[in-house]
Amino acid sequence: MTDIPHFPLSAVVGADNLKLALCLTAIDPKIGGVLIEGPRGMAKSTLARGLADLLASGQFVTLPLGATEERLVGTLDLDAALGEGRAQFSPGVLAKADGGVLYVDEVNLLPDHLVDLLLDVAASGTNLIERDGISHRHSARFVLIGTMNPEEGELRPQLLDRFGFNVALSGQTLPTERGQIIRRRLDFDSDPTAFCAAWAEQQAALRERCTQARARLDSIELDDQALAQITERCFAAGVDGLRADLVWLRGARAHAAWRGAAAITEEDIEAVAEFALRHRRQAQTPPPPPSPPNQGQAPQPSDTSPGQGQWGDMPAPALPTGARREVPTWPKKP
Repeated sequence: MTDIPHFPLSAVVGADNLKLALCLTAIDPKIGGVLIEGPRGMAKSTLARGLADLLASGQFVTLPLGATEERLVGTLDLDAALGEGRAQFSPGVLAKADGGVLYVDEVNLLPDHLVDLLLDVAASGTNLIERDGISHRHSARFVLIGTMNPEEGELRPQLLDRFGFNVALSGQTLPTERGQIIRRRLDFDSDPTAFCAAWAEQQAALRERCTQARARLDSIELDDQALAQITERCFAAGVDGLRADLVWLRGARAHAAWRGAAAITEEDIEAVAEFALRHRRQAQTPPPPPSPPNQGQAPQPSDTSPGQGQWGDMPAPALPTGARREVPTWPKKP
């Protein structure tokens, strides 16, 4: 039984920012993956599957929402332990995703400790398991793609910050684009093989561009001039920690490789600015409005009950909100 081909990334209509972010992360997985925010029906999984075709292995693995830690990292092979009396490692999702794409739908609904573990492995590229009498280490280098709808629950800021890029998709699509999306989807569903054959040339060109960009990535210097611009803008944005600076610099270098350039320029820095800052930018709390001037009138007594004093006249204290970004309103899933 042959697998049905994936919808080619080159045939996806619109979502240009997301397609760029995905390609840059495929060029340099050390960027740390992409967190996609958006409502249902925005082709998030289609884009992630299409990205797998641009990688060497073409592997695409989905982490189920109800997955356990053992399912994620791997565990002891019970058949070998009970039948043969020896400790043997049984690989989990992380091992299967090595060299490809690991897709986590509704990552904000996963338990925090699983998200933390997932991001640790994505950053290091290695999965280390020490439990049940076994000690095992294996490569786990993959492009991490997570999706979420903030209306159904936010990620903790510490976990949100650990995703390299953040892209938000708008639920409003122009009528002309909607028509193209529906037509291409119908054509693909009618005959996936013929549809992919029609887009084979564009897909091959996109795959070759990513391959060449990966090949020239290490030759592009992470220079001090680009770093100085990025650190100044991260400071101005009020981001916490230093991860934004590192991700932004890596993303700018990947974009330079994507363009076929030999060095990072202002164009590369601007191209990935919002990807790196959107989920890390700190909003400034506005100062309270000035009190109206006293016109010399005697203060009026407040209408308070006996024994309550002036409690009802105390203004509410101003508390910093710490908001990072604007969150679009999307409907919850039924």
